[in-house]
Amino acid sequence: MQGVIKSFDPTTGDGVVLCDADFADYDLHRDALEGSVFRMLRQGQRVTFELTDDGFATGLRLGSEADMGTPGFHETIPSADPVDDPV
Repeated sequence: MQGVIKSFDPTTGDGVVLCDADFADYDLHRDALEGSVFRMLRQGQRVTFELTDDGFATGLRLGSEADMGTPGFHETIPSADPVDDPV
């Protein structure tokens, strides 16, 4: 799932993520940042996440625009020039 951080308290680790798909608020699971590159979150920060069985956001990670499927984003992949390719 994709969303943005609505709030985050670095002291307690409590926070809320707003889901892009259903516009629902999901509280962060106590282990939401475990194993991720995040140590802090800021309001408005884009993330990808998973939901636990009891409806908490967990597994927060960064997502590139291509990974998140942002509308209008076109990833540019350089093509190989066969003229410059040594045979």
